[in-house]
Amino acid sequence: MSTALPMLSGYRVLDITQFVAGPTCTRILAELGAEVIKVEMAPAGDRGRFSGDKPRTPEYQQSSQSTYYFQHNHSKKSLALNFKHPRGPELIRSMIPKVDVLVENFTPGVMERLGLSYAVLSRLNPKLVMCSISLAGQSGPLSRKPGFDYMGAAYAGVTALIGEPDRAPVQLPITLGDGSTGLAAAMAIGFALLHRERTGEGQYVETSLVDTYFHMHEVNVPKLALRGATFAPQRRGSLHPDGGPTGVFRAGDGGFISIMVMPHQWPQLVRAMDMPELAQDPRFSTPRARRDNNVSLGAIIERWLGGFPSREAAIEALEKHRIPCAPVLTLAEAMAHPHLRERRTVRRVSDPAIGDFDIPGLPARFSRWPERTELAADLLGEHNEAILKGLLDYSDADIATLYRDEVLVRDRLLDDRERTRGAQPEVGAG
Repeated sequence: MSTALPMLSGYRVLDITQFVAGPTCTRILAELGAEVIKVEMAPAGDRGRFSGDKPRTPEYQQSSQSTYYFQHNHSKKSLALNFKHPRGPELIRSMIPKVDVLVENFTPGVMERLGLSYAVLSRLNPKLVMCSISLAGQSGPLSRKPGFDYMGAAYAGVTALIGEPDRAPVQLPITLGDGSTGLAAAMAIGFALLHRERTGEGQYVETSLVDTYFHMHEVNVPKLALRGATFAPQRRGSLHPDGGPTGVFRAGDGGFISIMVMPHQWPQLVRAMDMPELAQDPRFSTPRARRDNNVSLGAIIERWLGGFPSREAAIEALEKHRIPCAPVLTLAEAMAHPHLRERRTVRRVSDPAIGDFDIPGLPARFSRWPERTELAADLLGEHNEAILKGLLDYSDADIATLYRDEVLVRDRLLDDRERTRGAQPEVGAG
């Protein structure tokens, strides 16, 4: 790998992941220049191909493409293998000397059973950086449990804190932990590659949903450790338990406003509301008092907000006194916001099978690395031939044998394309 290449250009990554956390990690690496080979399991590939919206036109409805798969796996090359056939793991091992990074998110123990553990692969390539992503890590009592994002939040003590105090905890509607764990994995790989550039050493790194979620506790862990049973964080619904006042408040037009007031900003809120009596009210005179009486204070704030003709007018009055606040936007409102559009936080993409649609942008900007504007996502097995020929010097006959033995699979649309171009494939797969 030439050190003259920018960012991650020149690095090659094997991506043996699916769903969100692992694909997020490798997508970030791909967007920053790495060549990412996405190894998908036969017969249907990444299970994310069955989520999101599928193509609507009849000729593409049976294709392997979906909006979900595109969002999390664009900019990668799909290689679809049968892991249950001995040649599948054998092909992975044969590629290891020619890659820099391998990322996987199987339940711990699976890679070892496949003969693809770090102990095995590092002997084939001592400079390999291998990253494992799992529910609860590679060691410990929970390590062999399979699970998804929401199980990580539950084990980390996060789910118990979300919702109304007199009702059951609330289910998170987005994969907050998956995305964050993918980011953590990409960060860890970047640091491991930096370590390799300085020392020549590869290494094994791991991230987990439980670790990522637990890392998000910003204040309560030390409190509970010191106070024991006398401190028990509770669900507080739309009001933050630390008072502030901080929370989500209903405006006069039925919309909602998020407000966060730090202790030093309390006088500003009192002035914004033109209620000097609040500053002298013993229920609100100290941060602790406001925390203990946040329900009463919240009701006062909502009555004040109700006097404005619109949410925007209330926000203007708050911002005049530099109170941190924001409208609680629906997803549609957020996607239409000119700020998010200008910064390509929401970016428009196009796929031949699906058409034009929006996906989230990369959450970092670089002055020395231009953002990719033309994005594409492979059909299942779209780069099978190119990868095996380019990386392993396989012949057409070798590849035809792999298709015949059902070691390789691919989307039937790829066969149709070849027939349309007048190049009949030697062996179909599907």
